[in-house]
Amino acid sequence: MNNEDTNWGQSVGGVVIKDGKVLLARHTYGNGKGMLIIPGGYVNYGETPQQALRREYLEETNIEVEAQDIIGIRFNMHDWYVVFRAEYISGDARSDHDENSEVLWLDVEHALSRDDVPELTKKMIGSALEKRDGLQYEDYEGSVKHAPYSLYMASDRRFYE
Repeated sequence: MNNEDTNWGQSVGGVVIKDGKVLLARHTYGNGKGMLIIPGGYVNYGETPQQALRREYLEETNIEVEAQDIIGIRFNMHDWYVVFRAEYISGDARSDHDENSEVLWLDVEHALSRDDVPELTKKMIGSALEKRDGLQYEDYEGSVKHAPYSLYMASDRRFYE
């Protein structure tokens, strides 16, 4: 990771569930050391949150994903963290042996009952499982053609008719 490109105030995570199993990585540093968490990381300057999620997943787990709905947002006066429901595209899960020591697919119910899965990760897995209407991604170019934009809107179209 090139630290000069890193926007330390913006980070992303993603919950990928495939065949009833969730992908988690055992963190090797910081407050989450030794814990199984959803993969993610910081956004680089010039990168959208979706691009950052795709890059972080590939770097940390060897899994290619595509960001879907936003299922959680955590922010404060200093930074923000956005969590997506993400779709598995391809790849075989394996550790990067740097930021994580192992990457594994766990049965969702088993993951939710484990002591080494932190509460925030459990909340995000639960949110990914819910089938409620929420914010949905919409294509949007904005008024400035050179800037990347992402727009998330309520999925209930009656508000816009």
